[in-house]
Amino acid sequence: MLTPNQRFEEKMYALSGTGTLSLYENADIAPYSTFKIGGKADFVVKVNTKEALAAAVKTARECGIKYCVIGNGSNVLFPDGRYEGAIILTTGLAEVRFDKNTVYADCGYSFTALASQAQKRGLTGLEFAYGIPGSVGGAVYMNAGAYDGEIKNVVTKTYWYDSENDRFGEFCGEENAFGYRESVYQGNSYIILGAEFSLKEGNKDEILAKMQGFMNARREKQPLEYPSAGSTFKRAPGYFTAKLIDEAGMKGYSVGGAQVSEKHAGFVINCGGATAEDVKKLVCDIKKAVYENSGVNIECEIRIIE
Repeated sequence: MLTPNQRFEEKMYALSGTGTLSLYENADIAPYSTFKIGGKADFVVKVNTKEALAAAVKTARECGIKYCVIGNGSNVLFPDGRYEGAIILTTGLAEVRFDKNTVYADCGYSFTALASQAQKRGLTGLEFAYGIPGSVGGAVYMNAGAYDGEIKNVVTKTYWYDSENDRFGEFCGEENAFGYRESVYQGNSYIILGAEFSLKEGNKDEILAKMQGFMNARREKQPLEYPSAGSTFKRAPGYFTAKLIDEAGMKGYSVGGAQVSEKHAGFVINCGGATAEDVKKLVCDIKKAVYENSGVNIECEIRIIE
């Protein structure tokens, strides 16, 4: 009798022959995270179609193996040891379509690239996305935002696959339940396949200048030269979280190869050789120090994969 992993492998190899996905066994996973941290996974599956994504997820569920769906890995922390299951990558889903002021983008499409494509067409509304390292799917999942812009202000419709009930569908408007770094997609069986955006006509040069201004601000204030998962903590209501961390004396504090950035206290960076355990310990130390200093509980926004 075949083991669950053998059954999954057999079905995925059959699909790989159609060109709709690629299967890698005993694969390094650190390269798929912007933190550049992680051990190995039983399987890494790179899907090229929505149907292949659904098939990979459905097969994992049927075989009883663990799985995790990610895009560009810009907000995840992989484990140091083995991930016993399948990491399913959506970066091969990268279709984008423009129709006047409306744009559709697949979940795996770069959020920064989408902002650039909109600018070239003289469409405004996505300038804030320029420089955000995630995919469209990740941006929707987290209701990504920066510089007074947020996904919820421009997304009109999202498309999904419900892995529990093996069906496809869409959410419109308020059905997406966007909140601060929140969406309807968190904590359930819905997997984001793509999103539709409503933009406005604007001046190409003005849009470009705004984007470049945001990027210059990122370079000046954020430690982009180091691997990280972006902003480590959610904004504490009524506070600037980075200021709380700085006031608690944690700027520059490190655990192993993980450090609170000396450039921006809101970022935990991989200075070289950081492990997932280093990052988790550092996050705990930061939360404790901030609470002891200010009485404020801050919440980590990194998605920790176990």
